[in-house]
Amino acid sequence: MKDSLPEIDYIDSLLADLARDIERYQISRPLHSIFIGGGTPSLFSPEAINRLLRGVETQLVFSSGIEITMEANPSTFEFEKFAEFKAIGINRLSIGVQSFDDSLLTELGRVHNGSEAILAAEMAQKVGFDNFNLDLMFGLPTSSLAQAENDIRTAISLQPTHLSFYQLTLEPNTYFYRYPPALPSDEFIFNTQKHCQQILDEHDFAQYEVSAYSLNGKQCRHNLNYWQFGDYLGIGAGAHGKLSLESPNKIIRTQKNKHPDRYQKENDFIENIIVIADLPVEFIMNQLRLKQGFSLAHYSIATGLEPKTLEPALSDCVKNGLLIESDTFYRCTEHGWNFLDNILQKFLP
Repeated sequence: MKDSLPEIDYIDSLLADLARDIERYQISRPLHSIFIGGGTPSLFSPEAINRLLRGVETQLVFSSGIEITMEANPSTFEFEKFAEFKAIGINRLSIGVQSFDDSLLTELGRVHNGSEAILAAEMAQKVGFDNFNLDLMFGLPTSSLAQAENDIRTAISLQPTHLSFYQLTLEPNTYFYRYPPALPSDEFIFNTQKHCQQILDEHDFAQYEVSAYSLNGKQCRHNLNYWQFGDYLGIGAGAHGKLSLESPNKIIRTQKNKHPDRYQKENDFIENIIVIADLPVEFIMNQLRLKQGFSLAHYSIATGLEPKTLEPALSDCVKNGLLIESDTFYRCTEHGWNFLDNILQKFLP
């Protein structure tokens, strides 16, 4: 009982946080997706996650076919709970494999090995998850093209519906950020990505976002909403949210206290209004990560701004072969896809 109190206390703090946001922002829209992430939520007991989901369901309407994703690490302790998580309503898993290569996993400081990663994916299927993602990284300090290909082929053989395949980045407050390793060349990164993309394409995994690939109809709903500049509530220590309020051009971003103890005790948060001048680049920064691009109509709905606010940057990008225009719809060219940062620079206020 003593050990269970902290997790139940935290779950209750999440539900209280949700209730405050619902009241503060007068939220009444149904939920289309829930993403339980932020580290290792699968360390929570199934009882705690059930308490969370039932508590959310008493406060907001679940839309028909709601997607409820949980992040999970492929350690034996965690994947033994997969069946119970499915029974309480989790219908999609995102398993943080990173690699099936034991030496690379050690290099990354991961506690699981390649065999456990394979077992985790097999267990997900065995207990009935017909929709799950595997996370893979490439561009690691000692990685090779053969290793990256082996990771991709191993992942495909485990029959996931979705693959996240992203390049190692040196994030602040990490070991690699403090002690930067010698990373592979840009040419190696490019060739590795292209080679693995071809393999994914051959197995019907279509790239729909910079680092996301899925079988037909299995795109992550949470990801799509995020990159389409949609609204979402951020509940929990360090959680970020984005909401459109009162009028289309009043859009706020929220951030909760990142320290769990203070988050539970103080209920403080940061709220920032995105100024109108920043809306074009905020929108473009998200939308152009999607392969499908965006329509000018969606831009106006999402930001409350006229399409002309994207000029002359749009015309300049089309002229320079970075974007393709088709019936007021814009998306990156293959060339532009590799120069997203350069495109964004053109939309800065």
